[in-house]
Amino acid sequence: MPESQHIDRRSFLQKTSALGAGMSLANRAFARPVQKPGRVIGANDRINVGVIGVGGRGTYVGRAFGVVGQESANAQVIAVCDVYQKRINQNKDMHATKFNTKVDGYLDYRELIRRPDIDAVIVATPDHWHATIAIEAMKAGKDVYCEKPMCHTIEEIKAMIETVKQTGRVLQVGSQTTSGDQWHKAKKVIADGMIGPMIMSQGSYHRNSREGEWNWKIDPAAGPNAKGEDYIDWKMWLGKAPARPYDPDRFFRFRKYWDYSGGIATDLFFHVAAPMNICWGQPQYPYKVMAGGGIVIFKDEREVPDTFHLIGEYPKGHSIVLSSSMANSEHIPGLIRGHHGTLIMVEHGQFERYTPYITVKPEVKVVDEEYKAKWGADPIKIPIDKEDPLEKHIKNFLECMRTRQKPVLDVETAACAQVLITMAVQSYRQGKIVYFDEKKFQVVDKPPAQA
Repeated sequence: MPESQHIDRRSFLQKTSALGAGMSLANRAFARPVQKPGRVIGANDRINVGVIGVGGRGTYVGRAFGVVGQESANAQVIAVCDVYQKRINQNKDMHATKFNTKVDGYLDYRELIRRPDIDAVIVATPDHWHATIAIEAMKAGKDVYCEKPMCHTIEEIKAMIETVKQTGRVLQVGSQTTSGDQWHKAKKVIADGMIGPMIMSQGSYHRNSREGEWNWKIDPAAGPNAKGEDYIDWKMWLGKAPARPYDPDRFFRFRKYWDYSGGIATDLFFHVAAPMNICWGQPQYPYKVMAGGGIVIFKDEREVPDTFHLIGEYPKGHSIVLSSSMANSEHIPGLIRGHHGTLIMVEHGQFERYTPYITVKPEVKVVDEEYKAKWGADPIKIPIDKEDPLEKHIKNFLECMRTRQKPVLDVETAACAQVLITMAVQSYRQGKIVYFDEKKFQVVDKPPAQA
């Protein structure tokens, strides 16, 4: 399991392929779940939530759901699941103490999903389990709050889109950054023509700390042969990933390994790519992606790079450039360049940190008198509401469960960000430019017209 008890990561989990091929995990074959309708939730009904994966991130988000539910949204966590017994016990104690709520615990996520009294599931496991559990939960009639990244492979992206359409379930991808006010005001700036035709978007996600580069604490007493609360169901955690002996570094620090994560691309760049797709007004799939970087500083057991960058190009002519290092914390501004102006959404460069305003800087040597009469020639600062983005993201999800509307980070918008970062991982690992055939929903080696 990934993130130990560190409050900023994810963790965990179990097994079964919900993507069609019957999967034999832990030497058992499981039947494909039967699709079921969910409970109709009235305006005053209490929403019951189960959390699957309660490492650092899952614990944090589960607690946030408890706070929001208790204070304003009439929701509560009533069950948690993890493959590590200690995490189950700790979460049960936390919800009992903080919210006076009796919470049941499970080592097997399927037991939680089967409960008819659970309306929504939070998926906060390692990346390689996201799609399987989210799809099974939706087919069982549950709405899903799925931590970012949305999933692990291109095939899983397509499967999640199709499952949302088939089941009519609400799926919110848990990149709470997208609930920030700046992206939605930026969307209006672009729609109003204040920067003209888009040329290029840029952003970064840099940090430099031991835990920041995924070296979370390892519990030496824990493992598949341990007893009591130290027990870990390692076979369940591996799921459809390649079988291998228990490795505590892989369990507690999963983001360092390709089998379970995309490293910087999926952990950090999702927080940049998803807001960009909201700003653009129409979420878009890239048609061409290239990536580079390497293991520059942290030459330990890791497989993923500690320094990474990508370029994505889109059919409508604009591009995106993203950079990150786990060994240097200096960001670059997050902005979108247009022919008539530049929109600066995150001047300090930290997409997850509050910014008091966004700025439109006209290209004064290019804009005509009509533009100047409408917008002027001086920089324009647009104030941003200060809100807790995680609280706002959770409230949006719970409200959409009642109204059946699309949430802020719905499956289609998240899919566009996910395709970009998943292609970047593939480009880096294969050492070549890759292309996306949107009609076939496949990554290909040549531009689609020539593929």
